[in-house]
Amino acid sequence: MWTKGEFLLKRLVIITVGKTHSGKTTFARALEKELQSSMVIDQDNHAEFINTFYKDLRPLDGPNTLKHAISKLIVNYAIEQTNYHLIICNSNRSLKDRSYLFKELFPKDDFIQIMIHFDIPYDVLQGRVTESQRSTNIFRGAYSNFAEVLEKQQTDSLKEDVIDPVEGEADYLFVIKDNADAETVILEILQIARQ
Repeated sequence: MWTKGEFLLKRLVIITVGKTHSGKTTFARALEKELQSSMVIDQDNHAEFINTFYKDLRPLDGPNTLKHAISKLIVNYAIEQTNYHLIICNSNRSLKDRSYLFKELFPKDDFIQIMIHFDIPYDVLQGRVTESQRSTNIFRGAYSNFAEVLEKQQTDSLKEDVIDPVEGEADYLFVIKDNADAETVILEILQIARQ
């Protein structure tokens, strides 16, 4: 176990923003392999854990407060008990939720804040969800496939708080418009970590 005095440098927190099947998890896992002392924290893993072992405890309506509680516990433990760079792999499309993450959990005094916006065209995402082989054991409620999740996310894009990231929300903002951008962004993050 480490003590806070052991830290000489700020850690990185990398937060992904994007719709389902935009490449967030693939990117996060690739970055984790390249960035020493880093860890992916993915709410889909927490949802799958709950759906496998604690399905009857899930809230029937509204926010999945059980999933959020587990995610918060894991994030707090990682912040307080490790010195890992953290890769937060969720959709994070709400400005309010991103503000909470950056102000409350990962403040600038303790972390270098990096946001990755996966701005993949909707028709590309539609093709990906149609071909998806991903487990649906993360679903709660009325969803039966990822096409329905994507359609709901597209509808949610009209909500006031669902806003694309802008410069200034984090220390760094990178935008990925296709898979070719991912490797370049990973290299830039590795450069930030070396500084």
